Amino acid sequence: MTRITIVASGTRGDVQPYVALGKGLQDAGFDVHLLSSSSFSALAEGTGITFHSIGPNVEEMVQSDEWRKVLESGNFLKILARMQTESKRNAEEMARLTPPLLEGADLILTGMGGIGGISAVADTMQIPMLLAYLFPFTPTREFPSPLVPTLPFGAALNRLSFHVTRQMFWQTSKVVDTTMRQRLGLKKGSFWGPFRQMAQRNVPVMHGYSQQVLPRPSDWPHDYSVTGYWFLDAPQDWHAPADLLAFLEAGPLPVYIGFGSMGSRKPEEAGRIALEALALSGQRGLLATGWGGLKLSDLPPTVHMISSIPHQWLFERMGAVVHHGGAGTTAAGLRAGVPSIIVPFMGDQPFWGRRVMDMGVGPAPILRRQLSAQRLAQAITTAMTDQAMRARAADLGGRIRAEDGIANAVEFVTRAVESGVRATPALAH
Repeated sequence: MTRITIVASGTRGDVQPYVALGKGLQDAGFDVHLLSSSSFSALAEGTGITFHSIGPNVEEMVQSDEWRKVLESGNFLKILARMQTESKRNAEEMARLTPPLLEGADLILTGMGGIGGISAVADTMQIPMLLAYLFPFTPTREFPSPLVPTLPFGAALNRLSFHVTRQMFWQTSKVVDTTMRQRLGLKKGSFWGPFRQMAQRNVPVMHGYSQQVLPRPSDWPHDYSVTGYWFLDAPQDWHAPADLLAFLEAGPLPVYIGFGSMGSRKPEEAGRIALEALALSGQRGLLATGWGGLKLSDLPPTVHMISSIPHQWLFERMGAVVHHGGAGTTAAGLRAGVPSIIVPFMGDQPFWGRRVMDMGVGPAPILRRQLSAQRLAQAITTAMTDQAMRARAADLGGRIRAEDGIANAVEFVTRAVESGVRATPALAH
């Protein structure tokens, strides 16, 4: 049986799509192992995937005062600097744990989690790689990198923006690569990272989002795929809590407000803003605590608080969804066919917020540091009353539900394996 080892990093929204993909690959007959943060052992093992921890608990890390402060700033450079600090802190442990866990793999599948060190291990052990991203990471002339601010880029600068973004991530994570190489007895890697070498070696690349949301660029290599989203649906034996069902049945469709893994130093203040916005807009609300982004003690009967409910089940029962704009949560909101209101904190979240606005399936995004009850109330009112917006959201949701991103991705991986995707000689020995 072909063993595929997936390496994934980040918060739950970053890792869950890889768990979904892993389950799809396992259902197709592959032996799937997932390497990620200890935070996601239960999530992965619940699907039958073999899980191995290669990092600290991400939830505990994100909830620290240092991380909450930098996330709330929305400053991407500060966030990258914080990521670099964490990489330095964990480099030795990752370099010790990862190579033995990759032994025996016939294919390594990774995205952003593989930038630091994984390609060096793959080269040394002669294991083929396949790259899988949740947002566009391959340079194109057609739009700028999702991780740069909105600027009047032209075609040439669009491509350059991707190279700049790649370098920013590489410089942040290369300490892990250097540490891994030292342990493997390799020389230091290229200053520019592994991207050019992987492109020259025709490493297969797929992207786990929908062409209905962002069409595949025409200037990408022909074998670079956009498969559709990788959704992990609720287990068949999952049942909604009785108090939540009672709340949903007690009145009109509520508005979901939750910021997922994006914590807050002042969760009570964020909760107060949400509560006031719901009152100003005259809507019922469902507030999700997530990883500490919202907190309230006294709730009116028109508002209900939850901790964690599968988005696939929940969002289609909402009138609109307010969230941070992570790739996974955005995908779930769009699939549900209801308007989305994005409150981006960092990274690719502003990009998805702009896409939602440009497609006309949600109001303009509200940066987290600019969030107020009045702004949020206005956005909620628009999302709940603009019938053209609601019709566009419903239509897009139907088209996304008609896709099978996991099946497309499994087919892409299967073709790569059957065509004999090759390992290549280790670089910079």
